[in-house]
Amino acid sequence: MNQIMAQAQQMQQKLQAAQAEIVASTVEGTAGNGLVTVTITGAGEVKAVSIDPQIVDPDDVETLQDLVIGAFQAANDNLQKLSQEKMGPVSQSLGGFGF
Repeated sequence: MNQIMAQAQQMQQKLQAAQAEIVASTVEGTAGNGLVTVTITGAGEVKAVSIDPQIVDPDDVETLQDLVIGAFQAANDNLQKLSQEKMGPVSQSLGGFGF
């Protein structure tokens, strides 16, 4: 029983380490072939938005708005991929404990 508890504690530590690594990470999402880039933290906080001046057209604000939304969605997708990459092995290990 002690061995099972020790293994469970190790898995919990690995899970916490993976979560901390995700939160400490940053990911980017781009749209419009790189004309708009959004950088977010692992906690989902927007850190930067970069817009190439060539896409700025006062007569077509909607396109720019769509590109910003697309870049933000791409950054969120990349964050989900990072989370799956970091948490996947830990989650699979937990399956052996019946959790």
